[in-house]
Formats: sequence, C-alpha cells, structure tokens
Amino acid sequence: MMLHWFLRATPLVLILIAVTTGARADLIHLLPALKPSIVGIGTAHPLRAPRNLLGGTGFVVGDGRHVVTNLHIPPPILEEEKGETLVVFLRGANGVDTRVARRVASDPEHDLLLLRFDGEPAPALRVVDSLRVREGETYFFTGYPIGAVLGLYPATHRAGLAAIAPVFSPPQSSRALTPKLIRRADNPFLMFQLDAIAYPGNSGSPLYDGVTGEVVGVVNSVFVKGAKENAIKDPSGIAYAIPSVHVRALLEQAGLTP
Repeated sequence: MMLHWFLRATPLVLILIAVTTGARADLIHLLPALKPSIVGIGTAHPLRAPRNLLGGTGFVVGDGRHVVTNLHIPPPILEEEKGETLVVFLRGANGVDTRVARRVASDPEHDLLLLRFDGEPAPALRVVDSLRVREGETYFFTGYPIGAVLGLYPATHRAGLAAIAPVFSPPQSSRALTPKLIRRADNPFLMFQLDAIAYPGNSGSPLYDGVTGEVVGVVNSVFVKGAKENAIKDPSGIAYAIPSVHVRALLEQAGLTP
C-alpha cells in the first residue's frame, strides 16, 4: 500500500517541483532587468553628515522620469533655505546617481506619492489592475530594507498573499481611538496582507508578479499597521501592500500611462 501511494503521488510531486523551479528561473532572469527601476527615496543636505539620507524605496513608472513611493517617506518640510533637497537614488553601472526630485501628485488617503526627477530616464515598471489578484498567490517585492545598511543594493523578498481585507480594524477599546483611525473607519479600503517581513526602508517597494514583473501593489507596513497592529513595534511575519488600483488612479491624475 505504501508503495502504491508513492507511485501515485510521484507525478504530483514532480509537477510541484517543476512549477517551483520554473518560477525561480523566471525571477532569476527578471531581476537584472527589474532592479534598475528600484530607487531610493531620501534627502540631500550640504551641511549634514552624512550628506545623503535614505528614507525608503520607490520605483520608476511612466516615462522613466517619474517615481511612485509612499507619502510618509519624505519629510513634510525641508530645510530649503539651507540647501536641503528631496532626491532619488538610482543605482547604475557606474555606481549611485543622485537626482533632485519634486512632488507631482499625492494621494494622502492611500499614502501614495508621485515624484519626478530630471536627467536621463530609467527603466519603468508597468502597473496593472490589482483587481485580478487572488488570495493564495505568490508575489515578490524588491527594495532597501533597514535603510540600505549594506549600501544601495536592492533586496528581494517572496510574499504569499495571505488575505485581502479592509485596512481598518476596530481597536479593542475606545481609548485606542485616534482622529486618524476615526477618519479611516469612515472610508476603509481593501489592502493586501502578505506572509512576509517588511523592514523599515521597504516601504514604497513594488509588489510584483515574479514572471512578468508587473506591479500589483506598493508595500506599506507603516501606514497600515497604524490601524491594524498598533501594539506591534518590531517586524512581524506579516506585511501589507496598497493595491495598485490606487497607483493607477494617481498616475492617470498626473496624465501618465500606468
């Protein structure tokens, strides 16, 4: 009986191995083309040491000179009178290229920001409709965890889509209610809960299909955990992403093709 079971199970095992190996092979070939689209978001200050500070991740879209990131990443106020500027960091064959950026459009409700930088364009990622995403699927995100502690080298993480659920969860007591939570409760939206760890610096990373590289969301644990996991201060095995339907709306607002 055990031998009979093994013979019947073997084809299924082989199929699973083939699917897993195929997905891994696709990602290996995809990453070299995808990584130039992943940028750092930060500030440059001529009177500061270090001069450049990385706050999070973004990714290039549209015409190659626009970047999508999280609204909470750049500081709301810059010391412009002292020369501080908002910048994006692009990694190329000759090292890190720092480009001055400016705000083009924002979506505070979904914590999204669109930036534009000057100079040569970078490869852009395609943002697709997130309504096609299903629970149980596997995606990937690439960004700069822990503030690029090892330098501007993007790291890639696998993320299972654990749930699609409203961004708002009622707190255990009324004492935990804040004005921000009350506003969010009035107009909750669906977000992606991921079976993955997103560290500080991963915010703004694209969540994408490991075969096509098409973006279906934007990693954003800080914004979402403010509503769903107020008690969690350290990275947990759960991360979140804002669905790309909101990114597409932001791009269309700015006159860009997703």
